Amino acid sequence: MASLDDTYDLLIVGGGINGTGIARDAAGRGLKVLLCERDDLAAHTSSASTKLVHGGLRYLEYYEFSLVRKALIEREVLLRAAPHIIWPLRFVMPHSRGLRPRWMIRLGLFLYDHLGGRKLLPPSNGVNLRRHAAGEQLQPKLTRGYVYSDCWVQDSRLVILNAVDAAENGATVLTRTACTGATRHDGHWDVELADQRSGGTQQVRARAVVNAAGPWVSRFLDQTGQSRADKQVRLIKGSHIVVHRLYDHDYAYVFQNPDKRVIFVIPYEGRYTLIGTTDELFEGDPSVVEISDREIDYLCDTVNTFFERPVTREDIAWTYSGVRPLYDDAAENASAITRDYVLDLDAREGRAPMLSIFGGKITTYRKLAEEAMDLLARPLQLRETRRWTADTPLPGGDIPDADFDGYLDRVRQRYPFLPAELAWRYARNYGTRTEQIVGDARSLAELGDDLGDSIYAAELRYLRDHEWAESAEAVLWRRSRLGLHVSAATRERIEAWFAAVPETGTS
Repeated sequence: MASLDDTYDLLIVGGGINGTGIARDAAGRGLKVLLCERDDLAAHTSSASTKLVHGGLRYLEYYEFSLVRKALIEREVLLRAAPHIIWPLRFVMPHSRGLRPRWMIRLGLFLYDHLGGRKLLPPSNGVNLRRHAAGEQLQPKLTRGYVYSDCWVQDSRLVILNAVDAAENGATVLTRTACTGATRHDGHWDVELADQRSGGTQQVRARAVVNAAGPWVSRFLDQTGQSRADKQVRLIKGSHIVVHRLYDHDYAYVFQNPDKRVIFVIPYEGRYTLIGTTDELFEGDPSVVEISDREIDYLCDTVNTFFERPVTREDIAWTYSGVRPLYDDAAENASAITRDYVLDLDAREGRAPMLSIFGGKITTYRKLAEEAMDLLARPLQLRETRRWTADTPLPGGDIPDADFDGYLDRVRQRYPFLPAELAWRYARNYGTRTEQIVGDARSLAELGDDLGDSIYAAELRYLRDHEWAESAEAVLWRRSRLGLHVSAATRERIEAWFAAVPETGTS
C-alpha cells in the first residue's frame, strides 16, 4: 500500500460516481481528501447504466418535478463540462394506441423542454414516422411519434475524470483498497484500510467519513456500528443487452410498455445497438449480478413490439447488469421508487461526522456532491465554501465553446499520422488530454509498442499513470468499451504489458 499521511479531513468510501464527485468537490475546496475503493473505480453500478445524462421524462408521471428540473439543469452543466464524453442525442418516441394518450405526451414534452431552462439542445416536436428516417425500422402501424433531446455519456469515464480532477486538486485516490473498520474516537474517526493486492493494512485518522458505498451503503453502516433503521436502500437490478447494429441512422428510440416502463434503444460503439433497461428487485451480493432469461425475453419482446425486424437472442453480442441502490421510499413498484437522493448526516454534538449517501443517479451526481459539501461545511468548519464545480470543465473538457467537432479537426491537423478512427477515439475518450498521450510523436511507431487493434503503449502508459488502470479488463471495459472490438490476442498482449510494467504513477 502507498505510504499515507496520518490524518485527513475527509475519508470517502466508494469509488463510484458519487464518491469521486464528492472527492473532486472537496479537494477543490482545499480539504485533505482520501478516497478508497475496494475494487476498481466504476467497477459496479456506475459503469452499468444506460449511459444517459437525462432529465428522466417518465419521472414526470410520478410527479417528480423537482428531480426532473434538477436533472435537466445538470444535463446542460455536464454537457459544457465534458463535451468529449457527453454529447446530444435525439430520441424518437412512437405513439402507441392504448398507452399514454397524445395530450399527455405533448404535455410531458412541453414540461421537459421548459422545466430546466434548456439552452443548448433543440426542443421536442411531433413527426410523421412514415416520412421520418427513424420510421423505416418501425412497424407500419406506427405512424405518429415525437422527437426530443437528451444526452449520451460514457458513464465509467465520467467517474474516472472526477477521480483524476480530485487527484489533481490534491486528493489521494486508492483503488483495490477496502475500508475494513471505522470507529469514532475523541472527535475523529480511526480507520483501517486493507490493500486487496497484498493483504496489508494501514491505520489513518479522518475528521469526517463519507459513506458512498452505493449498494453496500447499509452494510458499511452495519460494519461501523452506525445502522439506521429509518433509512435504507432498495436494491434494483437493471440489465441491458448489446446487439449487432439494428439500423444506420443516429437517432435513439424510447419505447413505452404497458407496465409503464420505457425501454431505450440507442446507437452504441459504432457497430452495435444498446437496449435497456429492466427494473427488478434484487437480493444477494451486488458484486455478482447478471442478466436473467426473463430479462432478455422482456427486452427482446418490447423491441419486437415496435421494430419490423425482430431481435433474437442470436443478435446479442454482450450483456451487462448493475444494481442501483435506490432510496427506499416504500413504493410497491420498482419502477416507481424515487431516483432522487437522500443525504443523511450524523454530526451530533461531539461526534465525528458521517455522511451517508442513499440513492442518486449519474445526471445529478455533481449537484449531490455540492449539497454534500454544503452539509459538511459547518461540522468541518470549512473556510472555503465556494461552489466551484458548475463552471469548471472536467479533465479533457476544456474545449473552446464545447465544440467537439472543431477540436477533433485540430487533433487531425496536429497529428496527421493518426488514422481517422484512432484520432476520433482519442478525442472522444480523452479530449484535450489527447496531447498528453500523443505528445510530440510524429508517427505511429513513436507511440510505442502496438498491442493490436490500434492500442499503443503510449495510451496504456497514460491510463496506468493517470487513471489507475492495472489490467486489460480495466482498460477494455471501464476506461473504454474496447472490449467489444478487440481480439483475444490483443487482450492477452495488454495483460502481459501490465504484468511486465505494473507500477502506477497515480496517487
